[in-house]
Amino acid sequence: MIGVGDIEAAAARLQGVSLRTPLIQNVELNEALGGTVLIKPECLQVTGSFKIRGAYNRLSQLTTEQASNGVVAWSSGNHAQGVAAAGAMLGIRTTIVMPQDAPKAKLNNTRRLGGEVITYDRYNGDREAIAREIAAQRGAALVPSYDHDQIIAGQGSIGLEIADDALQMGLAPELILIPCGGGGLSSGCAIALKSRLPGADVIAVEPVDFNNTARSFAAGKRLRIDDSARSICDALQSPMPGELTFPILQKLVREVLVVSDAEVRSAMRFAFRSLKLVVEPGGAVALAALLSGKLDVVGKTTAIVLSGGNIDVDLFAEIQEEPD
Repeated sequence: MIGVGDIEAAAARLQGVSLRTPLIQNVELNEALGGTVLIKPECLQVTGSFKIRGAYNRLSQLTTEQASNGVVAWSSGNHAQGVAAAGAMLGIRTTIVMPQDAPKAKLNNTRRLGGEVITYDRYNGDREAIAREIAAQRGAALVPSYDHDQIIAGQGSIGLEIADDALQMGLAPELILIPCGGGGLSSGCAIALKSRLPGADVIAVEPVDFNNTARSFAAGKRLRIDDSARSICDALQSPMPGELTFPILQKLVREVLVVSDAEVRSAMRFAFRSLKLVVEPGGAVALAALLSGKLDVVGKTTAIVLSGGNIDVDLFAEIQEEPD
């Protein structure tokens, strides 16, 4: 398991690269929940999600020879943009295997940032196998979307920022809710948060129809989601928890909550109307867990991560027009 020192080193590399997104409050949200909620809006981050943190931390540590051969990644969209952006900053060629049905905004932004996009069928193809084959042909380095020490450490810089900023505000969170797909963000943040705030409970949140982490927790071993699973949360559709991330989650995360697509859509409306933030489905799961009453937060200080804001305009407009 990586340590907080690895995350602190990643945070140093990210100085001037990623944004130190603010920790904010909203009066309406606090009043509705009867507690204090600290919001970490990574939807305001470079490329619109937290993924630049892990991607840059990985790419910036490649040797000169590795960098010269480029990198290959696989992603539903946010990691793709992070890898492409990091590659552009460092002068490294990037190729990303992405689902053909990924949001157009994510596909287009990845290409705009200089990434070569290779699409595949999300429900019948194996994105990792495709990426590994391309990397082997080119002699390129792999940049996994979550299951790599350098990726986990980069994402964990969010946890450091939450803890340090909350303590500076005199508001030590008792609960911290973090979106969970493959577990890179949640595991990295858990390491950082438990180092800085040992008494806090870290809670992962995932879509109910992609509840492989919750099921794996219950079983005590990694389980793969059924191929028929579907969710509006495209950013959280990892098939199973990571080999590296899952033991970290088992050790440091209190529990895994699940939220429905309907609860996610409602949270997205609240984020836009009350927080004035555009949050994509996968980025809204922690907020959805609070608004749907999954936890008792009355009288407590709770922190949540809004992990991304990359969503196609048509879908966002459709969700905003739905009745609450």
